[in-house]
Amino acid sequence: MTSYVTSADGTKIAFDRLGRGSPVVVIGGLFCYRRAMQGLAEQLAPRFTVVNYDRRGRGESDDTVPYAVEREVEDLAALIAEVGGTASVYGHSSGAGLAVQAAASGVPIARLVLHEPPYGGDDEESKRGARQLAENIRTAVGEGRHADAVKLFMIQSGMPSEMAEGMSSNPDMQAVAPTMPYDFEIMGDFSGGTIPEAIVRAITIPTLVIAGGASPDFFRDAATRIAALLPDGRHTVLEGQDHGAPADVVAPVVAAFLAT
Repeated sequence: MTSYVTSADGTKIAFDRLGRGSPVVVIGGLFCYRRAMQGLAEQLAPRFTVVNYDRRGRGESDDTVPYAVEREVEDLAALIAEVGGTASVYGHSSGAGLAVQAAASGVPIARLVLHEPPYGGDDEESKRGARQLAENIRTAVGEGRHADAVKLFMIQSGMPSEMAEGMSSNPDMQAVAPTMPYDFEIMGDFSGGTIPEAIVRAITIPTLVIAGGASPDFFRDAATRIAALLPDGRHTVLEGQDHGAPADVVAPVVAAFLAT
């Protein structure tokens, strides 16, 4: 049954609580409702109390404008307070970027897992591309062209146009499209989308950074660099896996680290 917690700005955040044990919050990335993380939550539930939630503006969670990354950090803090005041956190993709911001800002996180946060390269071409895509998506969303926003992102990510067209017509994708600029804000894409080195260095808790051996180079490069920047970081590669590694592959790695 869906539960709710009220964030600092009054926004109601919907979540599921599964399992029993020390708490861990799982955070999805771009386009993700909590059902996208359900498989991982169920895999972790035999050993942990898992909090799986709809980020603000998605699913059964409310939203409050104007948006700021700090509000999503407060959402996570409210969820952690609800389950006892301290929890471990797993973040996937831009959800990992949110976890980075939360950990650096002092949210009481015991252990942290960052699964392929999509930071780009430091070269000018990469930064220019990140800024342009973020601005184009923000414009499309601002004009109510939600299908166009989804299609633009998918094509930019390398998806064939026919497949992108099909995904952009999906009502669920269109419903979550207004939150796309939130993820670009989290990842710093409006200013280039590079690794926020000072913020990463401020994270002192034990942190595992996961990359897939079959993922694009920029995911693996970012994971390696982040692990090296962290004061207490370690790095692992899921051989043969890409950005969508299945829950039954990810969960044992996450569980082993969180239980250490």
